[in-house]
Amino acid sequence: MPAQTYLPGPTPNTVRSPSGQILPVPAGWALLPPGDAALTRRVKAAGDHWLVQEKVGRKIFSRGVWAPRETIEQVQKALADERSTEAYSRRREADSKRRSAQQAEYVEDFQAAVLAFLAFHARHAEVAQRLAKAVADHATPVGSGTVARTKRIPIERRAEAAVIAWMRHQTTGYDSMRIARVKGQRREVRRMLAQRSKELLAAYRRVEAIAPGCPLARALPSPR
Repeated sequence: MPAQTYLPGPTPNTVRSPSGQILPVPAGWALLPPGDAALTRRVKAAGDHWLVQEKVGRKIFSRGVWAPRETIEQVQKALADERSTEAYSRRREADSKRRSAQQAEYVEDFQAAVLAFLAFHARHAEVAQRLAKAVADHATPVGSGTVARTKRIPIERRAEAAVIAWMRHQTTGYDSMRIARVKGQRREVRRMLAQRSKELLAAYRRVEAIAPGCPLARALPSPR
């Protein structure tokens, strides 16, 4: 039985095919919930299985994998035995250190890219440093789902987009705005606010002092 991808069914032991047909899960099968990527990969590689996915908004979420119960139990036991070894523990520790080093390097590179985009005048260098750190702290954590985590665009564009997004939420009233449910309206509001943010940033690229009450100055954490 080849692997198939389905939607969740109306009852616990059913799935819905892409064409809308309700199908019962084969006898003797069990649902392996998402969460353990290694276990899921091995169960899928072991033989027959049904993938269950559901689209919510623009994102597709896994709802688990249906497979023969015996297969799931065998793979679970083999994986548990492997994970109990000292060699596995050492490998996990090494992987963790490697990921931590890569993350620290990326945060440093991203913060530098933000500073390059800001290009504030030397008079406002301290503000630039605080803003770059605030944006990086928000945008770079693993799993944050922000534009900083995508690899589809260059880091320079990621930095610019992350700054504009941070400012939209921190220096404008965007989060409390009542935006009409009209196609394109939210995009237009975001475009307008982005332009305001760019004009505010431009002020810091000049030598002149910033007027009191600047929304960016208010939004930034106080210097330590």
